[in-house]
Amino acid sequence: MLTDPNWLILACALHSAAFAVFHLGFWRLFDWPRTLQATTHANRAIVQIANAQLVYVFAAIALLCVTMPETLSGSYLGRAVLGGVAGFWWLRLVLQGVWLRVHHPLVHGLSVAFLVGALLFTAAAARAVPS
Repeated sequence: MLTDPNWLILACALHSAAFAVFHLGFWRLFDWPRTLQATTHANRAIVQIANAQLVYVFAAIALLCVTMPETLSGSYLGRAVLGGVAGFWWLRLVLQGVWLRVHHPLVHGLSVAFLVGALLFTAAAARAVPS
């Protein structure tokens, strides 16, 4: 993989695919929708819809990285996409500290995974050479 000139973008694909699969497991992991019964109908719907949309976004990013690495690394639009996803992960990492201040190894592990995504996509965007 490291011999491929687009190895960094392929690593981004793996990271995104892993998060798509992780988010698919939220219904089981968090016992949805049962554990959401204490909130309003609208909040139950919003949480589950937002999660389903995240699965779609992560899967779409993974697919783009696998099927169009040259376009992502060789165009201004590709660089903007990679930079936008990097921004998503940097923001996610910051918001983790704002809204989920839980001192637990799993939460810290997630923070590391967000940092990895931020670094991967930032490096891929910075390395991209638009033609």
